[in-house]
Amino acid sequence: MIDRRAFVGDLVRLAALAAVVPNDWRVSFRPRFAGDPFLLGIASGDPLPNGVTIWTRLAPIPLAPAGGMEGQRSAVRWEVADDDKFTKIVQRGTATATPELAHSVHVNIDRLAPDRWYFYRFIAGDAVSELGRTRTAPAAGVTTPLRFAVASCQHYEQGLYTAYQHMAAEDLDLVAHLGDYIYENAATAGRIRTHSNGLLMQLDDYRQRYAQYKTDGYLRAAHAARPWVITWDDHEVSNNYAGLIAQDVSLTADVMRARRAAAYQAWWEHMPTRVSQTRDWSNLSITRSIEWGSVARFWVLDTRQFRSDQACDDGTKVVPCGDWADPSRTMMGSAQEKWLSDGLGKSGARWQVLANQVMLAPFDSMPGDGARVSMDQWSGYPVARDRLLGTIAAKAPNKTVVITGDIHSNWVNELRSTFSAPNAPAIGAEFVGTSITSGGDGSDRSAATPTNLVDNSHLKWQNSRRGYISCTVSADEWRAQYRTVSFVSRPDAPIETPTTWLLRNGKSGIEQV
Repeated sequence: MIDRRAFVGDLVRLAALAAVVPNDWRVSFRPRFAGDPFLLGIASGDPLPNGVTIWTRLAPIPLAPAGGMEGQRSAVRWEVADDDKFTKIVQRGTATATPELAHSVHVNIDRLAPDRWYFYRFIAGDAVSELGRTRTAPAAGVTTPLRFAVASCQHYEQGLYTAYQHMAAEDLDLVAHLGDYIYENAATAGRIRTHSNGLLMQLDDYRQRYAQYKTDGYLRAAHAARPWVITWDDHEVSNNYAGLIAQDVSLTADVMRARRAAAYQAWWEHMPTRVSQTRDWSNLSITRSIEWGSVARFWVLDTRQFRSDQACDDGTKVVPCGDWADPSRTMMGSAQEKWLSDGLGKSGARWQVLANQVMLAPFDSMPGDGARVSMDQWSGYPVARDRLLGTIAAKAPNKTVVITGDIHSNWVNELRSTFSAPNAPAIGAEFVGTSITSGGDGSDRSAATPTNLVDNSHLKWQNSRRGYISCTVSADEWRAQYRTVSFVSRPDAPIETPTTWLLRNGKSGIEQV
C-alpha cells in the first residue's frame, strides 16, 4: 500500500519539474504528454433517459501548474459502446481540452437508449483512458427499481477511501454525492492557502486540490463504475460560508465573490455534471432535477450560495437568540424555494428525493427545558425549515425522502410537518449519511443519549462510523442500509451493515428492519 503522504510528496517534486509556457490557439490532434494524461480518471453523471454526461481531465503531472499540460490545446476523442471490448461502438466524437478550463472535457451525450448500461473511454494522442461504465435512466412512466449510494465529506488527509473500495464493488445504478468533495485548506504543491496566514485560495489552488483527491484509486474506481449526481457544500469554497459572507469576518463580499468564482469554476471543471458553464462563475447555478422513470425524482439543492448569514455568530447556541427566528432569513433563497415547491406539486414520481447538504431535522443537545441547536443546519433557520416541511406536507407527504451529509455521522430522522409544535404528524424521512473519511476512524458512540432522546423523539438511530448509505428503491418501498467501516487510518477495513430502515410509500413513519 502506497503511503498517502509519500505519494503526494512525489507528485509535488514532479510538479516542480513542470514548465508552463504561454497558451497557443492551435489544437493538437497528436499531442505528446510527459506521462499518462488520464491519471485523474474518468467519470459520468446526471443520467437522462436518452443520455449521460461523461468527463475527464488531462493532467499527466497532476499537481503541476496546469496539470503538466504546458498550455497546449489537445483534441480528445471519446467513444461509447454497448460492450466492454468496444466492438459495438454506438457513438464517438472529438472534444477539445483547453487551458482555460484546466484541460477538462465534458461531453453531454444524447441519442442513447433508456434504461441501458454502456461503456465509454477517452483517447488523446497515443494514450487511452481506463474503461468507464455508465447507464441511462429509465423512460418516463417506467418503474425500474433504483439502487444508489449516498456519500459526502472525504477529507483527503484524514483517512483512506476504503468506503469507496466497497462501494465500487456493490451492484448500484447511481451515486449521490452531497458535498465536501474537497476540503479547501491544505498543502498543495508545496504551499498552504488559508485564511489565517492572509493568503486566499486562487483558481489554481482549487484545481490542484481536486487533482490531489482524484489521484486516489478507490475514488476513481467508484466514479468509473456508475454515474454520479453531485452537489456541493461549504468546503468546496470555504468553511461555513453563507452567500458572500465568510466565516472570517475580515473578508469582504468582493473578496468572497472572487473566491467563490474560483471555487465554483474548479468544481465544474472536475465534476461529471450537466450543469452549463457560465461567464460569471461566482453565480453558477447547480439546482436541477433528475428523474428515474416514475420511481424517483431527485431535487439537487444548493443551501450555501443563497442562504442568509448564520444567526447568533454561528456555532451551536441556546435559542431563541439574535435574529434566529426572523422570517426573512432563508436557506435556499426565494427563487429556489419556489422552484422546489412548484416541482413537488407537479411531479408524478413515487418518491421525491431532496439531495440536501445540512441536516433538516433539529437536534436539541440540551436536556430538559430550553433548546440548543446548530446555527449552520436547518435548525438555525427555523422559519425556512417549517416552510419547506409545510410544502412537503401539502404536496408530497409520506413519499419524500431527504438525503443529507455534512456532519460526519449517521442519523435516521422522522420528519414532521413542523418542528415548532409538539405532536405534529410525520410526513417523510431524512437519512443522514456519515463521512467517507472526515473525522478519522470515528466510533460507535452516539450523540443521542437517553436523556436528550426525550427532546428528540423524531431521532430513530445514530452513530459515528465512516461509510455511506446504500438505498434500494421500488415504487412501493424504500430500504436504506447504513454501510460502515470500523477504521480509515489503515487499509482493508471490512464493510458492515449496522442497521437497515424501511419506508412504505404513502405510509407514515420509518421501520427498522
